[in-house]
Amino acid sequence: MTERSEIERDPRWLPHALDLPGRRMQFVRVEREVLAQPPFLADFRPASPAGEAWLSFEEVQALQPDTGPLHFVFHTAFCRSTLLVRALELEGVSAGLAEPGIIAALASAGEAVAPLVKPVLDLLSRPWGEGEAVFVKPTNHANMLIPQLLAARPDAKAVLMTNALAPFLGSVSKRGLMGRRWGRQLYLELMGYAGMDLGMDGREQFSISDLQAASLGWFLSQRMFATLQSGPHGERMRVLDGDRFNADRADALAAVFDFAGISIDAGRVKAIVDGPRFRSHAKLGGEVGGNATPAIVSEEIAQMEQWIAMIAQQAGIIVPRPQTLF
Repeated sequence: MTERSEIERDPRWLPHALDLPGRRMQFVRVEREVLAQPPFLADFRPASPAGEAWLSFEEVQALQPDTGPLHFVFHTAFCRSTLLVRALELEGVSAGLAEPGIIAALASAGEAVAPLVKPVLDLLSRPWGEGEAVFVKPTNHANMLIPQLLAARPDAKAVLMTNALAPFLGSVSKRGLMGRRWGRQLYLELMGYAGMDLGMDGREQFSISDLQAASLGWFLSQRMFATLQSGPHGERMRVLDGDRFNADRADALAAVFDFAGISIDAGRVKAIVDGPRFRSHAKLGGEVGGNATPAIVSEEIAQMEQWIAMIAQQAGIIVPRPQTLF
């Protein structure tokens, strides 16, 4: 049985999941080499029972880990945020945590687990090496938790990562039925916590297309980011466009480190962007590639761009959010 003191001091013991009826939290032991590899940490499964442990909520709140610098990469999905956090996983500088399951679990559980937010973030901030910072990229389905995450860690900086509507919809459509279903779910989700009156009754909302729903989900994400930027934590946020990141990888990566107050040699940054992480798929592994968007889908995407532009103009919001990182 794993001792509570070991879980407290060892960053490899990551908080992972919640058992709400049992009021306990699952921890899984994750070796460093896992951080730079697909899949997401939320999908990690220990190889044996020795790789997991459970603590009660009360025990978690009583832990006093040695914390370190913690920063976030929040995103609107399909904008290369996973690639960024993989690149930020650099021994001797920082650890990159791609979508730890515990953040999504906290978001889903809501106010019932609010007292656990800070203890969890303190656990995630434990340095993996001397002097290292930690970058956490939560799932975009936990974006409703952003204000609480930033309030719990006043020292944290946040990169808000996004991209234009067309590449976002292209990624949705390439995933076929499940991608289009995901787009509808995103719209329903955002309307639940960051919604606005779009002038559509129930029948009209039911009749919109899959890509219309996904477009509205993207727009509401942009609107939420705009609200966050003008809120109490706005000075701790910078916007990074995913396509600009891909075009200017070294400058973007150096800017993220600089924003977080981390000194790093330009040669190490170049080694990262010239290395294998930028030559393989950040989510799936293997070669980067994809099918061309069919002409009829491209036509629909162009129509969505015009439609969302009109909605954004009426709402007085610039979309996508302008880059401010560098």
